[in-house]
Amino acid sequence: MGKYFGTDGVRGHVGQSPITPDFVLKLGWAAGKVLAAQGNTRVLIGKDTRISGYMLESALEAGFSAAGVRVAFLGPMPTPAIAYLTSTFRAAAGIVISASHNPYYDNGIKFFSDTGHKLSDDIERAIEEMLDQPMDCVPSEQLGRASRIHDAAGRYIEFCKSVFPSDLSLQGRKLVIDCAHGATYHIAPSVFRELGAEVIEIGTQPNGLNINEGCGATNTKALSEAVVKHGAELGLAFDGDGDRLMVVDERGKLIDGDEIVYVLAKQMHADGELDGGVAGTLMSNMGLELALKSLGVPFIRTPVGDRHVMEGLQSQRWVLGGESSGHIINLRQHTTGDGILAALQIMTGLVRKNVGIRELLKGMEKLPQVLVNVRFQPGTDPLNADNVKSAVQEVENALADKGRVLLRKSGTEPLIRVMVEGRDASVVRAYAQQIAQEVEAVGTE
Repeated sequence: MGKYFGTDGVRGHVGQSPITPDFVLKLGWAAGKVLAAQGNTRVLIGKDTRISGYMLESALEAGFSAAGVRVAFLGPMPTPAIAYLTSTFRAAAGIVISASHNPYYDNGIKFFSDTGHKLSDDIERAIEEMLDQPMDCVPSEQLGRASRIHDAAGRYIEFCKSVFPSDLSLQGRKLVIDCAHGATYHIAPSVFRELGAEVIEIGTQPNGLNINEGCGATNTKALSEAVVKHGAELGLAFDGDGDRLMVVDERGKLIDGDEIVYVLAKQMHADGELDGGVAGTLMSNMGLELALKSLGVPFIRTPVGDRHVMEGLQSQRWVLGGESSGHIINLRQHTTGDGILAALQIMTGLVRKNVGIRELLKGMEKLPQVLVNVRFQPGTDPLNADNVKSAVQEVENALADKGRVLLRKSGTEPLIRVMVEGRDASVVRAYAQQIAQEVEAVGTE
């Protein structure tokens, strides 16, 4: 975490620091100065469908221009599409204006390098240092020009289709696709239609204010209802910027990121494409870990966040990882998480085996997982309190190797998140409450 950059760029409430026009103007200038010093003076800028994207796009353009950097606009595009196009256009960086799964009144700025990966910590630090310098402007003849890439959507649609085997078709497959009124609204339906599927669209009417509102990967109720209503084989839900995927089966039952990771891992392991193991997070269900173990596939846990999953994969030189929230990373396909590509990989398995999604899920049973949020007293540290440690040890001893306990602090509120999972839901719930009571007791005596 830097002075301005969080784990995934700069993010916040629009109109409040740091998501203000003046700061974003200077951010564009600072990034432009750092990138131009490396010799490449062209960047791509894409965004999701939030109304504030227009304002932030203009501010970034002015900042980059003042630094002598050329800007090419992509318009509304999924985050992974911007990463891909940055690499193919040999740009110095790709800038994404998005707050992912957050409501419309939030927004953020994140960067991809010229290779389509997240910016290195060194470059982020250099940008932060430049932000503290007085802003200047290059001479008029050196100002950066702006242009628009009009076929950006078509280019990315063709890339997505290229990962689906050319000998297969989605002909005869009925899918419901929920784009969360976000950046995939004009991409995902076309990808699946052009591969032969019958597509029923929901969440494809963005108005600047409805992104992620009661739809998409963070709220699959409407998708479940639509799948059942239309008799579809599957429902696919993306989040506002297109890097998350959730799936519902033909009965409308949710299939989350942990289950998607298992389906893909089993498929890749059988095909000899896994190259090692799988990276999950501290919140990944233990059922995933046990199912992978039965396949002989190693599994590691990283801190929560797709950036950490990526770091775990890179350290192990593995290719597949993901989160229960639906971030799925397959480095055989792309440099970053991509909801559309993950969905296409699932469809490849369904078509090849000519089975339903539940057949692909055989071998994994999710364990009941209970999460309790406990507010704690300022100035106290429940994670180091003896009574809390004792309660955790007692529960861990009782669960043995048939469950686990995780306590972690919220990054934004004075909350301790108590997570317990095991084979019996009622027992797990009781254990979580037992630990939560001890957390609440800290500082009250």
